Amino acid sequence: MTQFESLLGTDFDGNRTGDVDDVIYGGYDHAEHRERVPGLGALLGNRAAPDRERYLACLALVAWGEPVGYQYVQDATREPKAAPWYDLVVDRKFSVDSSYGRFSEAAADSRELAEEKGSSTLRLETFRSLIRIADREYFEERLGDYLEEAVVRASLPEIREVITRALQSIESGTHYRFDVATQLVDLANSVVTVDEELAVDLITRVLHAVPGDRTMVHAVTAVHRAKGPAGQGLAEHLYAMGNEKVRSLLAHHVARGN
Repeated sequence: MTQFESLLGTDFDGNRTGDVDDVIYGGYDHAEHRERVPGLGALLGNRAAPDRERYLACLALVAWGEPVGYQYVQDATREPKAAPWYDLVVDRKFSVDSSYGRFSEAAADSRELAEEKGSSTLRLETFRSLIRIADREYFEERLGDYLEEAVVRASLPEIREVITRALQSIESGTHYRFDVATQLVDLANSVVTVDEELAVDLITRVLHAVPGDRTMVHAVTAVHRAKGPAGQGLAEHLYAMGNEKVRSLLAHHVARGN
C-alpha cells in the first residue's frame, strides 16, 4: 500500500476505497483523521509526489481545518497558475481550472474543525486570499455562496477591490475564458446582509459593464436577501431590463414596492 492509499485511499474503518471524498468528509466524524495529518503534510510538501496526490492532500488538510493546508492555499494564490495541480481539475463548461473553487468549498466545510483546532484566523485569511483571485480564477459558483457573514464583513476591502479590478479589466477589453461577471455578482451578493447599499452598488456596476441575462438572474439573489430601499431599487432595475425569466423571479418584489 502506498502512502497515498493509506492516507486517503482507506476509510476510518480500515477499508480500502476509491472515493477520496468519502475519506475527507468522513474525517469530520472521526477524530482519528488527526493521525493522518502529519503524513498528509509530508505528501503535500513532497515535490516528487504526483500532482493529483498533492492536490488531494491539500484539499483534505483544508477541509480538516489544518494550518498547513490553509497556508499552502494562501501561498498558492500568490501565483495561482503555478500550483502543482493547476489544470488538473477542469470545469467542463468553460474548460478552465476550477481547483480554487474546491478549496473554497473545503474551507467553508472546515468551520467547526477550525474552531476546535484554533485555526479560524487562518481560515479567514484563506478566504481573503481566494477572494483576491476571483478576477482571474474560476470558482464554479463555490465562492460567494460559501462565505458566512463574519467572513464577508472582514473581507469587504478584498471584495470591493477585486470587483473594481475585474471591471477595469473588462472595460479595457480583457477576454475571459469563463463567466467572470456572474462570479462577481455572486461575490457581491454575499455582501447584502452586511452592507446592502455597497452590495447593490457593486452589482449595478457589474450589470452596467456586462448586462447579460445570466448575470441578471444571479443578481436576483441580492433582491431576495435585501431589506432596504437599495434592494428594492435593484429589483425595479432588473425587472425593467431583464428577460421574462428575470421578471418572473421578481414579480412579487416589484408588486410589493408599488
